[in-house]
Amino acid sequence: MTIPPELEAQILRYYHAEKWRIGTIATQLHVHHSAVSRVLAQAGLPPIGVARRASAIDPYLPFIRETLEKFPTLTASRLYVMVKERGYPGRPSQFRHLVSLHRPRRKTEAFLRLRTLPGEQAQVDWGHFGHLEIGRAKRALMGFVMVLSWSRMIYLRFFLGAHMENFLRGHVGAFTAWGGCPRILLYDNLKSAVLERQGQAIRFNPTLLSFAGHHRYEPRPVAVARGNEKGRVERAIRYIRDSFFAGRTFTDLADLNGQAETWMNGIAADRQCPEDKTLTVHEVFALETKHLLALPDNPYATDEQVAVKIGKTPYARFDLNDYSVPHDYVHRNLTVSADLQHVRILDGQAVLASHPRSFDKGAQIEIPQHVEVLVEYKHRASRHRGTDRLAQAVPQSRDLLRLAAERGGPLDRITKELLRFLDRYGVAELTIGIQEALACGVPHPNAVRLSLERRREARNEPPPIEITLPSHLKGRDRPVKPHDLTSYDVLTEVTDDTD
Repeated sequence: MTIPPELEAQILRYYHAEKWRIGTIATQLHVHHSAVSRVLAQAGLPPIGVARRASAIDPYLPFIRETLEKFPTLTASRLYVMVKERGYPGRPSQFRHLVSLHRPRRKTEAFLRLRTLPGEQAQVDWGHFGHLEIGRAKRALMGFVMVLSWSRMIYLRFFLGAHMENFLRGHVGAFTAWGGCPRILLYDNLKSAVLERQGQAIRFNPTLLSFAGHHRYEPRPVAVARGNEKGRVERAIRYIRDSFFAGRTFTDLADLNGQAETWMNGIAADRQCPEDKTLTVHEVFALETKHLLALPDNPYATDEQVAVKIGKTPYARFDLNDYSVPHDYVHRNLTVSADLQHVRILDGQAVLASHPRSFDKGAQIEIPQHVEVLVEYKHRASRHRGTDRLAQAVPQSRDLLRLAAERGGPLDRITKELLRFLDRYGVAELTIGIQEALACGVPHPNAVRLSLERRREARNEPPPIEITLPSHLKGRDRPVKPHDLTSYDVLTEVTDDTD
């Protein structure tokens, strides 16, 4: 409460001239007694109040102050035990209150307002905005924020995770949107920027150093526990949470980033510039752009590069999902190169496959041709195995299959039929059947079957019975090894002796 000069004069006159007490002055002038005491103290009078009675803690105050000077964080409960051992008669609850009045206060630190030149500096940080569920995956929603320190222009883009590649993609997006790069970028002590720090000795992330060298800016980490050194980006993240993200709905990440771009170029750019209230951030940014460093002609590669080992199935595992590769690259070491839209699988410099990227979990992303070629390969392998079996049992089957292929016959079905004849009639009969079919110039399973049936009827034999049992029933007909029955003979002899 501010006391007007006229009221201060009245308080001093009633106190000195009329000898009124503080309470009387407060009551008559309708002000609080603390306001009257403050006016009198400002006039140089000693504080007036009721004389304080002696307290049981008074003899121990020197010891308490000395102990707290040495150990400022010592708890009141431990200090009470120490004072109790020295004869203090009071209770713990009252002691805690009295100790709080005498505990030394931490000195507050004053800071200078940091000012920068146009195009000189920007501040970078991540902001965590919850999670997104994509299919069966739950991914962190991270907001990359970069702020120009002079104009306070904000760049915002959301990513699914704070990976190093996303960190660099955020930089590239900000530089592209601004048409240039500041000379210095301030970073917090995050792993994407600083790998290790011992005092003033700093080991930067080598990937970030390479990226900074490519764009010719200086990466500079702030001091530990010095949030004031990058307060602009900290305030920008709070501003984003309140002005943009709070209560916002979106369908997917692309929709959210589209809304963020509209907000950046609209509401965020049209706000007043803290450095000059007469201008907007967008107007000040227009003055700053000519001071930014020019971007290099060749863009910096921000794709994720991961070495993968292809197992017995033709799929490459990357970021919780499986991507198909040609079947003849199983048990090979390949490379996955991925951006936010596509996943490419490389063998050296050769691109084996290119897939749309999935942020789901446990999904199989396939190129239909890879599956079709593998199925056809398996069919051909099955046909080759059957052909080899026929050739070993009946060499004349090769001639029949060759002639059938010349006439465009279905080799798979012909091979299956001949194998069935082999199982039903045996090698000798099938050899004769194939020879007769070749002699007639009819390379077809029906000609072989007619020859086999004619010979069977000539021998007056019944047709063979083909029985197909399920696999769980086939195992029941396994031969059983007979047991030795001599032990039963011994039992029989013992029975005879007893009779």
